[in-house]
Amino acid sequence: MSKNAKIAAGGVAVGLVLWLVGLPWWVVFLVLVGVPAAGYLALDPSQRRRLRRLGRKELGR
Repeated sequence: MSKNAKIAAGGVAVGLVLWLVGLPWWVVFLVLVGVPAAGYLALDPSQRRRLRRLGRKELGR
């Protein structure tokens, strides 16, 4: 299983756990989308430029 597949499976698992806890689907969606977005916005501008410059295949290295 590749690293990206593990991350995707983890995201699905977190979403299912939050949904089973009783949160509405839109709250689960906001958490799954908002956490990576907040992490991206927490980066310095130079780190964001580096992240955009890297290809998707290079991110796992």
